[in-house]
Amino acid sequence: MKHKEMIWVFLALMLCFETAGGQDMNDLRLWFSHPATEWNNALPVGNGRLGAMVFGGIETERLQLNEETVWTGKEQDNPNPGSRKGLEEVRRLLFDGKYEEAEEVAQSQIMSERARTPRDTYQTLGDLHLFFPHHRRTSEYRRQLDLETALATVMYTADRVQYTRKVFSSAVDQVLVVRIESDRQGAVDFAALLSRPGKNARLVLEDDMITISEHVGNGTGVKMVARMKMIPEKGSMRISGDSLLVENANAVTLLITAATDYRGEDPFRITRQQLDAASLKSYEDLLMDHVSDYQKYFSRVDLDLGETDAIYFSTDSRIDAMKNGNIDPQLVELYYQFGRYLLISSSRPGCLPANLQGIWADGLRPPWSADYHININIQMNYWPAEITNLSELHEPFFTFLDDLRPDGRRTAREVYGCRGSVAHHTTDVWHFTEPTGSIRYALWPMGIAWSCQHLWEHYLFTEDREFLEKTAFPIMKEAAEFSADWLVEDPESGYLVSGPSISPENKFLTPEGKTVSIDMGPTMDHMIIWDLLTSTLEAGSILGEKKKWMNEMNDVLDHLAPVTIGSDGRLMEWRKEYPEADSGHRHISHLFGLHPGRQITMQNNPELMDAARKTIETRLANGGGHTGWSRAWIINFFARLLDGEAAYENVLALLRKSTLHNLFDTHPPFQIDGNFGATAGITEMLMQSHADEIHLLPALPWDWQTGHIHGICARGGFEVDIDWENGEMTQVHILSKLGNECQIRYGEKMIRVKTKKGEAFSLNSHLEKIQSSNTLIHKP
Repeated sequence: MKHKEMIWVFLALMLCFETAGGQDMNDLRLWFSHPATEWNNALPVGNGRLGAMVFGGIETERLQLNEETVWTGKEQDNPNPGSRKGLEEVRRLLFDGKYEEAEEVAQSQIMSERARTPRDTYQTLGDLHLFFPHHRRTSEYRRQLDLETALATVMYTADRVQYTRKVFSSAVDQVLVVRIESDRQGAVDFAALLSRPGKNARLVLEDDMITISEHVGNGTGVKMVARMKMIPEKGSMRISGDSLLVENANAVTLLITAATDYRGEDPFRITRQQLDAASLKSYEDLLMDHVSDYQKYFSRVDLDLGETDAIYFSTDSRIDAMKNGNIDPQLVELYYQFGRYLLISSSRPGCLPANLQGIWADGLRPPWSADYHININIQMNYWPAEITNLSELHEPFFTFLDDLRPDGRRTAREVYGCRGSVAHHTTDVWHFTEPTGSIRYALWPMGIAWSCQHLWEHYLFTEDREFLEKTAFPIMKEAAEFSADWLVEDPESGYLVSGPSISPENKFLTPEGKTVSIDMGPTMDHMIIWDLLTSTLEAGSILGEKKKWMNEMNDVLDHLAPVTIGSDGRLMEWRKEYPEADSGHRHISHLFGLHPGRQITMQNNPELMDAARKTIETRLANGGGHTGWSRAWIINFFARLLDGEAAYENVLALLRKSTLHNLFDTHPPFQIDGNFGATAGITEMLMQSHADEIHLLPALPWDWQTGHIHGICARGGFEVDIDWENGEMTQVHILSKLGNECQIRYGEKMIRVKTKKGEAFSLNSHLEKIQSSNTLIHKP
């Protein structure tokens, strides 16, 4: 059977199953028995750049729309002209212990004036409103999002007629599709309207089309265009005021396209071309092509953590039951796969990277402008990319990093007098890199340096030499050169230290009891620089980089301040044991070396593992983990500490305290990074490969007694299927995509396996071969 025919059979079976009111015990659907009453309960669909939030209203339906490049503002560069002089003064004051004076100088002489102007922001594309004035007496309502097909559906019965609305965003055809059907001929009647907040949008109605356009930001942003075309089957269609009205149709397909001039193209032409092309295809072909394209990513990973009868209840009921202490492993499965769904839907090759809200944001000024915070948030967005077999979706982040380099070089040179490139805590689609805002969160020049970890990780998973040579290494090299120039010698210790800088968004107390933020030598900076230099030197060795340059970077690494343990047994966050202003702060930045870094491992430095545990426990005891993304990070920490019960406790805490009914993570408000971070954390509980070995079930909790995870990926080019029963692994099946040797650990057992490219092998719980294809196995 051909692939498209298989997709049709799958869709037909799914439709029959839904119509019959069935519920699959392995269901991957979010569903609700009522419409969304607010944005945070609507259901997201997206194709990487074009998205919608589906409310599922009955008499009035709203689809809030987004296109990834709808941004106000423009490229600009606003370095502080006194920054280089101010830098030396701030360093002198900090080494002398004059923290408050140092902060005053840093704020006035280093920070950019950019923040004094209205901030550029991501914005909504607009809204599609559908009006069904006669749909009042309704029953059998269901609103759902099917993660296996990326299809949102609204179903209900009104006056003994069953109505169905289906919504998806096609990456194949670059169009948002809305399908309205009924089980009675000629029963589809409604009006459709496109709108946008504010007073500047221009609306044009044609026979079967509505076009809305605007130069956003009062003329200081992009020029955007959105089009909606109505295609009825039978019935009649006409313009009615500012709407298109259809009457007595059997079914109607709405096609929506959107574009801006962000990349220098004509959005009127692009949207027209996309709409004309999509209009030539039947609804059935649009749906089939969409599902086929989506499933090539989504179907790679299968997770089973056990079954309960909670599957028969709506998603919001299950979330509420979790808050009341219920255990629902299938809700964890759903949440896990929802994270993968969101990445597929908000980050496709050729698109911008997922922002603070993915691509879904309402209004003209969403929280934090829905920008790119690069002091953990964008990095967390991409933690699941490689390990959950979505490697291609990492590409938008890499392209974005490359686009930061020109301004990053200018900032390094003009602000700090350094080589290389640098960025700070945040940026946006205009790629600014200078430090802007308050020093307490913005004087932190590690944004690109941290992000380089993703470049190296992509290479470790794929061993794509061309990518390493042409994309990754040039960015890594510039970040390493900045770090080498940025570090200065600490007159007390003699080590090279970073500064002035912060431990992101945290504060400490001076000996005089004053609350301050900046210092010389924050631990996180050194962990990031260690990770960057170590990876860049490995990359340089592979590529044959010049010996002189390699020796310079090795010398910097050798003199970098080490990670230290304080008198209380915790990892030190700053160079001295300052009292903390907030012992439960949401950022636990000085554990970067534990996760996502690889500096702290059980194999290499168990004493640092113990200190890391004490650090986390103290934060949690003082109220830490109170934001969704912070809780997600803690899941990853405990997974790396090989503590399945503690990791699982934080999975439950995330679902109970920081998850909205539509499974969106909440800071509050909604931030998508927690969704991605938790999906990565659950994967880390079941398999890790950061310490030069594939560690199977390293943090399996008691409540996940029986299950499997298939299709996850390990560094070195391995795809891994793990099955377990009664808390013990039964077998592992490993595909070697590159033919590398791998070391495998399960509990205290270890085995080293030599493979050939494209071969697969299986091992049992004793790590004994049970199936292999010309594979040599050697125990160390």
